[in-house]
Amino acid sequence: MPPEPAPPEVIHQCPSCSHWLPEGTLACPDCQTLTYGVHLSEIARSAQELEQEQKWVEARERWRSALAWLPEETPQAASVRQHIARIDARLKAADDTKAKWTKRLGPFAPIALFLLKIKSLLFLVFKLKFLLSLVAFFGIYWLMFGWKFAAGFLACLFIHEMGHYVAVRRRGLKAELPVFLPMMGAYVRWYGQGVSLEDLASISLAGPLYGLLAVFACYGFFVSTHAPVFMALVYVGAWINFINLLPVLGLDGAQATFAMSRLQRVLIAATCMVLFALSITNGDVFGPSTLWIFLIVGVGMAWRCFTNDQPEKPSTKTFLYFQALALVLGVIAYRTQFAGIVAQAGR
Repeated sequence: MPPEPAPPEVIHQCPSCSHWLPEGTLACPDCQTLTYGVHLSEIARSAQELEQEQKWVEARERWRSALAWLPEETPQAASVRQHIARIDARLKAADDTKAKWTKRLGPFAPIALFLLKIKSLLFLVFKLKFLLSLVAFFGIYWLMFGWKFAAGFLACLFIHEMGHYVAVRRRGLKAELPVFLPMMGAYVRWYGQGVSLEDLASISLAGPLYGLLAVFACYGFFVSTHAPVFMALVYVGAWINFINLLPVLGLDGAQATFAMSRLQRVLIAATCMVLFALSITNGDVFGPSTLWIFLIVGVGMAWRCFTNDQPEKPSTKTFLYFQALALVLGVIAYRTQFAGIVAQAGR
């Protein structure tokens, strides 16, 4: 609750005309300036904050405290009294409604009150969904792969999602903290209308970009500690962020593709196909080194070459951004696939 403003020091000079005022003067007799106008503004601001929080009783008392600093006959005092009367009417209406429903529900009124409290509790839990989902996500992956991998994987995924969060907030838009879905990933809910296709693409690709930075960090930890779990995280991180470039199903790549022309999509599809071909060894398409995620993303982008959603003004920046991420993440996934799998197997 906003704290009540501290009582001001006694003012002996009019804030406007500097006329000397005896103690207790609330308005200058010469220019009619309110002596304690600054203090009254602080009271009004705190009272309005209480109203925004639906704390009507406290807001009413805060407004009443303002009357002690206003001459009774001034328009400002009359306005405050009218506002207090409106709050009283609101509180009376709420009490009447509560009494009416209590009378209607009869013996079931306590149950209804209990359900209202449960609703408030559920609202609080909903507000804590970030923390709860994070703990649940960590617990499940701990059971499956051990706490070291679970902590590292959670950190990498968190960094990926914070890429989206930061990109949204940098554009002055509202965003919520990530929500983690075990076995499915995570998402950041954000609000914005009228966002350009290039900004939408930048927000979408910020996740894989931050994810790539997390991959580099894991590799740095591996070089300094030689702990196998970090190599496993390098591979898994590159794999996860690359698959997020798939331009379908609301994934990051799908949002970014809206800003690219058909030719740009063809070039990215070709890049993915080249990466897929390079992962094939000795002509064995089904060999252990073949990374099918390259083919999946490539086919997805090839399909988007034939959809009627190309922009009027394609974004070269988005194309280069997407292409660079695909190349770097693809090379890392290819170069570390066996090391990552072996490292995780021997955790």
